[in-house]
Formats: sequence, C-alpha cells, structure tokens
Amino acid sequence: MKNIFLLFVFVLFSCKTEKKQKENTLPITKNEQVNISHATGFSIEKSGEITLLKIASPWPNAESEFTYVLVPKSKLASITLNADQYDAIIATPVEKLIVTSTTHIPALDALGVLEKLTGFPDTQYISTPKARQLIAENKIRELGNNQSLNTEIVIELQPDLVIGFSISNENKAYETIQQANIPVVYNGDWTEQTPLGKAEWIKFFAVFFGLEKKADELFKEIESSYITVKNLATKAETKPTVLSGALYKDVWYLPGGDSWGAQFIADANANYLYKNTKETGSLSLGIEDVLVQATNAEFWISPSQFTTYTDMEKASKHYTQFDAFKNKKLFTFSKTIGETGGLLYYELAPNRPDLVLKDLVHIFHPELLPKHKLYFFKPLD
Repeated sequence: MKNIFLLFVFVLFSCKTEKKQKENTLPITKNEQVNISHATGFSIEKSGEITLLKIASPWPNAESEFTYVLVPKSKLASITLNADQYDAIIATPVEKLIVTSTTHIPALDALGVLEKLTGFPDTQYISTPKARQLIAENKIRELGNNQSLNTEIVIELQPDLVIGFSISNENKAYETIQQANIPVVYNGDWTEQTPLGKAEWIKFFAVFFGLEKKADELFKEIESSYITVKNLATKAETKPTVLSGALYKDVWYLPGGDSWGAQFIADANANYLYKNTKETGSLSLGIEDVLVQATNAEFWISPSQFTTYTDMEKASKHYTQFDAFKNKKLFTFSKTIGETGGLLYYELAPNRPDLVLKDLVHIFHPELLPKHKLYFFKPLD
C-alpha cells in the first residue's frame, strides 16, 4: 500500500510539463480547491497533505504566476519532487520566517504565530503591540529596508521562509536569499481591489502553519461583520458626497473609482465624487479640476498626512475654499499611530476592513452606529 502511495505522489508531481511554458498538467480532478471567495490574487489546492499555493498577482500586471508546493516535514523525505517545476518547495509547519510588509503582521498575530517571526525591514513602522514587545526583546531583528534588505542578517537567521513584497520581478536581495537555499514566497495582498479581498489573504499565511481552519473561521467573522455593516448602511436616508486626498507638489492625489478606498466609501453608502473613474490606484489631478467638481463635497476623508486645519491652511489656501473644510467635516487616519509613530491604518486596515467600514458609516450616517467609537479615522484638530 505504501508503494502505491509513493507511486501516486511521484506521478502527481512529475507529470507536469516544463514550468511556465505549458499549462499546469497536475491532475486537478484529484485535487481539492480551497474556497477563496473574494481574493483574486492567489489560490490554494490540496492533494492529501500536500498543498499547492499559486500567486497570480504578486504585483500589478505580473506576466506569470508563481507556484509553490508545501509538504509536511514528516512526509518530505518520502516524496519525490522536481524542484525545477516549482518556484519553491516549503516544508511545513514553518518554525522561523521573515515578512517584509507591515500588512503581514496582523495576520500572523491573529493566527497566533507572531513569535515565529525572526526579522523585518524597518521595524520602526510596526505598530502591533505584541510585535513591538518582541522587537524590544530582540526576538525580531532589524533588516534595514525593503529596497536594500540586509541579506547577511537574513542568511544568518536561516529562516524557513521569507515572504516577500515587491513591485516587479527584479529584486537582487531576494535572488541572493534564494541562492542561499532560503525559499522566497511573494505576497500580493496589496494588489487586491476590494476590502474583503485583501482580508482573505489570512488564508495565504495559514497554509504555512497548518492553520487553515482557524484562518477560515477568522475570515468568516470579518466577512460577516463587514457585510452586516454594509447592509446597515443601505438604511440611511441620505447619501452624502465625499472628497478624498490632498495636494502634493501641486498635484492632487486621490483614490481612483475602482480602488480599495473608493469601495469603502461606496459600501458605506456615500457618494464618492470620483467613483466613475476607472483607476484601481490613485488619480492625479490639478487643483482646478478638484475645485470644479468637489468644492461642495459634504465630507472629506484622508487628506494626506494632515492632522489639523491650521496645518492645512498653511500648506495651501486652496483648502479653505472647500465646504468640508469650512464646516469642519474632515477625517484622517494619520492621528492613529503606533508606539513608534507608524500609521496603524496601513498595517491593520487591510486585515480588518470591517473596522474601517464601521468608522465610515459612523462618520457619514452617525444615526446608524451611534455608539461606535472611531478606530482609525479621527476628526482633524
């Protein structure tokens, strides 16, 4: 029986054609597709105890996907795999890892595996309290910054895995790490365009620790909370107009109509004035364009780094022309910071979109969530 099992596993993984040149010929009919209901950038397949993790969107406009095979440590010696067929073979559960974006930290914390994190670039930007404690105890090493990762320390730490963040396929630091036989797995949570799509990447992290069931339960709670608040917002009797962004060197940057930020405003049942634009990232506009379309906007959220009306007026007199400025209807997440000054929104919001939506519904429709205490967004001083 054991020989039959080994033969099956060998056939399962050796029948693929040359990687990235032809379709994946792994017998999908024998695999179980794990349910991913909102995220589009990754998929998970199970074949017994073996996991295939595919990353379709490691960065915007990626031309090919990455495929990783995860094998339990107890089974690794008895399974024959062709390493050239995959971008990495990872033994699980992972005991030591390095991540490279603050958005990765809350997922590890929620799964209860934060103590397995051994290194991070730019630790000063981490706000999660438990992670800050581990940094203070020198259990999470400083690795420089993501653009020039200190590969010597990474190799010294000998992690089982590095979860990488990159904007393209050119990253010399990751190449050096891989040459040292340390697997690098790309995470593209930031490329998702919907709030729940970003949050579902907790399932990506879970497969490295055998915590798929826990991740599924955690995500279902977040999803349920988000949908409940979204449905509540539809009961509002008004739909206020909303402006976002601010000037930087004479250019006004604000979320595109198909972006993550615009989706939050729509789900909070408010009228984002640039909802009909097609950009999934940011729009770049001149001040004249914004004055024409948004002078009378009732609310203004996320005005860049500003936290006070005084600072905004000093930066540009143009801001004082907007009704939201005159009526003190500006709200920012830049006042909610961690112990060392990191913005909590950038770290936690992608993982907890339900908290973001509750803030916005309370701001736009206070009668619907009168007892909610603002978590990320605060009024300007």
